[in-house]
Amino acid sequence: MNLKPSPSVDLSRRDFIGRSGRYAAASALAGVALPHVHAAHSDEIRVALIGCGGRGTGAATQALSTTSGPIRLTVMADVFAPRLATSLDRLSKHQQVGKQVDVPEERRFLGLDAYKAAMDALRPGDIVILATPPAFRWVHFSYAIAKRLNVFMEKPVTADGPTSKRMLALGEEAAAKNLKVGVGLMCRHCEGRGELAKRIQDGQLGEILLMRAYRMHGPIGFFQSPPKPEGISDLMYQVQRFHSFMWSGGGCYSDFYIHNIDECSWMKGAWPVKAQSVGGRHYRGDSVDQNFDSYSTEYTFADGTKLYMEGRCITGCVNDHSSTAHGTKGMAIISEKGHIPSKARIYRGHTLNPADVAWAFPQPEKNPYQLEWDHLVGAIRADRPYNEVKRGVEASLVTSMGRMSAHTGQVITFDQMLNCEHEFAPGLDTLTADSPAPLQPGPDGKYPVPRPGIETKREY
Repeated sequence: MNLKPSPSVDLSRRDFIGRSGRYAAASALAGVALPHVHAAHSDEIRVALIGCGGRGTGAATQALSTTSGPIRLTVMADVFAPRLATSLDRLSKHQQVGKQVDVPEERRFLGLDAYKAAMDALRPGDIVILATPPAFRWVHFSYAIAKRLNVFMEKPVTADGPTSKRMLALGEEAAAKNLKVGVGLMCRHCEGRGELAKRIQDGQLGEILLMRAYRMHGPIGFFQSPPKPEGISDLMYQVQRFHSFMWSGGGCYSDFYIHNIDECSWMKGAWPVKAQSVGGRHYRGDSVDQNFDSYSTEYTFADGTKLYMEGRCITGCVNDHSSTAHGTKGMAIISEKGHIPSKARIYRGHTLNPADVAWAFPQPEKNPYQLEWDHLVGAIRADRPYNEVKRGVEASLVTSMGRMSAHTGQVITFDQMLNCEHEFAPGLDTLTADSPAPLQPGPDGKYPVPRPGIETKREY
């Protein structure tokens, strides 16, 4: 990999958010003055899937389920052959979209450089799905822009300050080239949450005073990882289990909590300006991962109001996956029992009394995972400006604020997170299968863990 990172810039939160005008201007210019990048000789859109885990497979399914025109999955890439094979088998046998899967052996690519071959197999204006661990997002996004490809990328898109600045610059470059970019924060495409946001902005909840968000369940995914087995390198082990290590994915905090933080900030109409967190490791067994088992973060907005984000990954405890806003006129359910359906509603008081329901979004709701793809592909076919990079970076940064606060024991502001010079994994654009892992285990095979109050300038 020989890609060079985009220039880094020193930004304050005001400067960073203020650049939205530049995004809008670039997008508008792209839609009017630049040529439509989708291949003019065909209405068919071809899709490449890079990162064939569960999320990538799900994203490919939704891409093929769009109904605005012909679309096919023609290329797949991963670093693990079994994962690519499992994904291809699942997609090929899918009852609704299996006939749209056309990935012969010569268009299946393996290895850390496989993303290049996969994108090389597309035409300008096609779509590449970036569903690899977040650490590789800026590297793959850079190449997609060079190949003039439209992009759907999974969240989070960054886990530290330097890559956030890099992604911001890349987002502007993509807009200037009239490329459409979607980010997998599907709650923003939910019709129920969208109607709730409008009603809050119209004053139906009064002034928001407090918000609460919960993501509490047992260990899922690769939240915990046993000692590395024989036959796999430290690098591949950490890529495979990216939830477990800060450099590859920002840990469970960045991966699990970003949706709750994003949807609450949407309702507030602002991003928090600082975070103060606590957390700890309690039940580890033989796990060598870097996560805390529980997190509690007090986010503060510029007007002094609070968002409390509570996270826990412990078996046998009470589960809760929800977001709630409290205002001067009552309470709003932003989400309940998971991401979908939202079951968005407003109460006249602050208890879940059915008699006090002032408004509720009609059920059943459309699936926001599908809606985000309908919106992206629709924008590509109609050549409308469409770029979610800035918002994806903002949501990722605010999430990282809370994680960094817990891991260092310090109050972390938006400006500090954005301008922090510590990069988890510099040089990923030159990484090869023979490279040492960005994180090295100790003699006991365990990896360094956060030490609040001791390691206060950086986190692991």
